[in-house]
Amino acid sequence: MMIIGEKINGTIPSVARAIASRDENYICELARKQVRAGADYLDICAGGSPDKELETLNWLIDLVQDTVDTPLCIDSPNAEIIEAVLPRVKRSGIINSVSGEGSKGEVIYPLLRDNDWQIIALTCNDKGIPYDAGSKVAIAVQLIEKAGQYDISPERILIDPLVMALSAVNDTFLTFREVITEIKRIYPTVRITSGLSNISFGMPYRRAVNLNFLSLAIAAGMDTAIIDPTDKDTIATILATEALLGRDKYCRRYYTAYRQGLFGKRKTV
Repeated sequence: MMIIGEKINGTIPSVARAIASRDENYICELARKQVRAGADYLDICAGGSPDKELETLNWLIDLVQDTVDTPLCIDSPNAEIIEAVLPRVKRSGIINSVSGEGSKGEVIYPLLRDNDWQIIALTCNDKGIPYDAGSKVAIAVQLIEKAGQYDISPERILIDPLVMALSAVNDTFLTFREVITEIKRIYPTVRITSGLSNISFGMPYRRAVNLNFLSLAIAAGMDTAIIDPTDKDTIATILATEALLGRDKYCRRYYTAYRQGLFGKRKTV
């Protein structure tokens, strides 16, 4: 399971305050904690006012790169912002994201030529986010095929099926699973990613919904997740699920992570 650390995000109130006050120590410590907890990539999202996004994202990128060596996941809904900041990123990482909306693909895909950057592709278009699996798969196929026109191979693409809230769509996980199964049938090397918070929106005790979704999603074929790696229950869920699926020989990764204090009560991160 590839982990994308989600904590450096300006839509989180504490991070927004740190950005507003240019609290470098707070941002640097968020980066260090996520890396120590096992993040493979760090998502960097400015959030906040669109007119300040470029400046903020530049500041965050420089600060995090000076603090850790972990590759970044550059996160913005604005394709032109991603294009502007990409030259200052020291090593290839992940672009978050492209979709079937407007001309995003025409801006984003050329940025991935002649390098090994990866891309998160969202299953939405100008009509919004479809509810049914067939429409989501159709959008994913269009995005993957279009990427191929720019010499972007399927293994560099992470499809996010955009899981809907369980409180509003009762079969949302079943649709999510169907999308994963069909996409992987067509493109076996494409990876699937998702965050955890959307599915539990509007539910009481959201943590239980999120963690059970995570386990079921991994079993269904999700290979990456945008999560808080410092949350010990989340890490324990990933490792336990992979062990139960026979992906952790003799449970070595599970035992090692426990001894390192990545979950359980032996040590704080």
